[in-house]
Amino acid sequence: MIKTCFAVPMLAVALLSPLQAAEKFWDSPEAYLRQSPPSDTPKIFAPGRLADAGAFALGRVAFSADGKEFYYSQNTSWYSDKDARMKLIRHRDGKWEQPVVINEGFVSPTLSPDGSVLYLRRANGMNNVWQSRRAGDAWSAPVPFLQTAFGVYDYLPTLSGNAYVGSGPDAEDTRYGSTYVFSRLTWTNGQPSVRSLGHPPNAKGWNGDLYVARDESFMIVSAKETKDFESELHITFRKPDSTWTEPVSLGPKINDGPAHRWGQYVTPDGKFLFYSHGTSERDCAIWWVRFDHLLQSLRPRSQ
Repeated sequence: MIKTCFAVPMLAVALLSPLQAAEKFWDSPEAYLRQSPPSDTPKIFAPGRLADAGAFALGRVAFSADGKEFYYSQNTSWYSDKDARMKLIRHRDGKWEQPVVINEGFVSPTLSPDGSVLYLRRANGMNNVWQSRRAGDAWSAPVPFLQTAFGVYDYLPTLSGNAYVGSGPDAEDTRYGSTYVFSRLTWTNGQPSVRSLGHPPNAKGWNGDLYVARDESFMIVSAKETKDFESELHITFRKPDSTWTEPVSLGPKINDGPAHRWGQYVTPDGKFLFYSHGTSERDCAIWWVRFDHLLQSLRPRSQ
């Protein structure tokens, strides 16, 4: 009888699907680098852990779908990428390991929906996307994936096969005087092309920093950008006719005064929003905030 009692829970654990195992990890104390989750008031993520002497974390981050890999970028400056590098922290054998550099000279890690491809951007350029492929427990060396004249800044693939980018003059919506606009990238006969999303969500000024949900249901954009690159985070929702709602602010707790806000990213479990925040290079850091409840409060009632 004793053997039978112990065999049942062990069998239940063994039969957990990958999705169930991932959900269990996301809900465990080990998730998010063992950091205490924030409320609806943003706070710095893993203070002191992502910054090295003379270098700070910045830009978009990425978690693997199971929550056991965390990718981020470091640099020594906002205005020069000569010291840019991409790092990875893995959870193995029951603990989070120390950060390791996986790519020098690259930033903006972005995982494909199935987690098999890591997209990244060569520093000091907005017209390129590179890719690495997962090879067991490692990644292949980055190779060029996109090199365009029109710009593919903040490249984000979605489940449909479309991607979203901040794009340059070839997709410029001249009605609003913008040099970069939020655009949808599609493929035809192996060739990429972009089309502006129009207004909204585009507005006068810079329209480049974005995050798009995998199902394309919403997009978080850096809006109201000033000449000094300060901006707020706003959200827009896709309508049934594939147009977008007027972007609205994520609220005063996130947009709590002049600051540079970019690199927005929502965790695979949908619970938290990450973004870079700084009033200068001296206080630049990765911040996070509870997002799922905020998302529901802002979502149009018709959706």
